[in-house]
Amino acid sequence: MSDTIPNLLSRGHNSAPSIGAPECRPMTYDGLRSHIAQTLKTLRNLGIGRNDRVAIVLHNGPEMASAFVSVASSATTAPLNPAYRDEEFEFYLSDLNAKALIVADDDSPAVAAANRLGINVLQLSCSAKDTAGSFELVGDAV
Repeated sequence: MSDTIPNLLSRGHNSAPSIGAPECRPMTYDGLRSHIAQTLKTLRNLGIGRNDRVAIVLHNGPEMASAFVSVASSATTAPLNPAYRDEEFEFYLSDLNAKALIVADDDSPAVAAANRLGINVLQLSCSAKDTAGSFELVGDAV
């Protein structure tokens, strides 16, 4: 068995918690595996393939954890510090040759940098009623 992220996660018991957060229902390993599969499907539908690079600009928390694991299971991912300034985002996004940027906040200077560079911006949205780390990605196909 190779040590891919999905193979490593297959060792977790279906009902065991995989991602938790205060005042949220924990995401189980079964839920995380399903979430990864859905994220892969969404990324593919948006034109993002295994060899494409996707930058993630999110604050630490359950959504960042699940986004990193989910995107890394389907593409190359690069988490960037949300505290970077505009010119730093422009440098890193350009240097990465990112095809997409995932953000939860449209006000991030990362969005302006991505727009200047022609990088697809994907909005991460989650609901308080969902399990810890659950999210949906919304954006235009590339």
